[in-house]
Amino acid sequence: MGAVIVVLSLVCVVASLLPALPKQQWWVRAFDFPRMQIALLASALVAAQYLLLDSNQEWVQAMVGVTAACAVYQWWWIIPYTPFYPNEVPDAPAQTRLPTLRLLTANVLTPNRNAEAFLSLVRETRPDVLVTLESDAWWQNALAELDVDYPHSVKCPQDNLYGMHLYSRWPLLDSHVEFLVEEDVPSIHVLLQMPDGPRLRLHCLHPAPPSPTENDESAERDAELMVVAKKLDACREPVVVCGDLNDVAWSRTTRLFRKKSGLLDPRVGRGMFNTFHAKYPGMRWPLDHVFHSSHFAVAGIDRLPAFGSDHFALYTELVLVAEQHRADAGLDADADTDSEVDALIAQQDVGVDDVPTPRA
Repeated sequence: MGAVIVVLSLVCVVASLLPALPKQQWWVRAFDFPRMQIALLASALVAAQYLLLDSNQEWVQAMVGVTAACAVYQWWWIIPYTPFYPNEVPDAPAQTRLPTLRLLTANVLTPNRNAEAFLSLVRETRPDVLVTLESDAWWQNALAELDVDYPHSVKCPQDNLYGMHLYSRWPLLDSHVEFLVEEDVPSIHVLLQMPDGPRLRLHCLHPAPPSPTENDESAERDAELMVVAKKLDACREPVVVCGDLNDVAWSRTTRLFRKKSGLLDPRVGRGMFNTFHAKYPGMRWPLDHVFHSSHFAVAGIDRLPAFGSDHFALYTELVLVAEQHRADAGLDADADTDSEVDALIAQQDVGVDDVPTPRA
């Protein structure tokens, strides 16, 4: 038993140190994801070391200290995504008549054929805007009934796991489909007219992940996130960015995206809302995101029931409470933010002018 405890303690140390390296290899960046699992393991190991090993020995005391440090370090990253942390975005006023965005985002999983279960979620939640990811021509046909209630749409079916569709009850004043970094990975950028309210910019992203079956490094994903963040840096209009970013909420790159864009995360202080993997309860992370400008307050956020995909759908309800952008919330940019963002963008053939600015 002692040997097992020592080996697992070493695993926690390595798993804590690797993501701190400024490396983009998939096997390094993979350790950004399971911080909750590592935090729980390290915490349990500290208790096991005290109970099962001879704490009078110096090497045991050293191991307890190092393992405890790993646990504290891992909890530091994820504690903002628990109810023990203050809300980054305030709650919306109850029973408000202010303009409200009801947004449903879902990675449907291309080979998943349970479209009826997904349509049931749409009927139950009745979102104003629906964004599907990994939706190919089969899914486009399966969701054809949505054209009645959602007459405004942007459809980009693809059979490579990167198809994307947007359905809206509201008019689309402008829309663009762009392939920002990779020629077969689209993104959607639209300008929506909210009823009795202002116009809303919506950017839908689904960059490819760093993985042994996709990209060997995170360079492509990182560049797409950073170039959109840089584009939004000067935006003072209501804006929302959503999608499966193939990155967790607490990663260095997601935090850098938020610092540069100035967007807020409605999950902070409310929960992780882990959307992947739907079939493995012990290995879940928040891969599907909704970030927004500080014009909004949160009326609700919910992870919906499984519908056959490896992702859960994410439902977010945002209320427009401010006509002017407030710059007093979120993550503050520091002296290195701009240089870090520019360095990640420079790795790919993309620039800020490639990100469209939807206009009426």
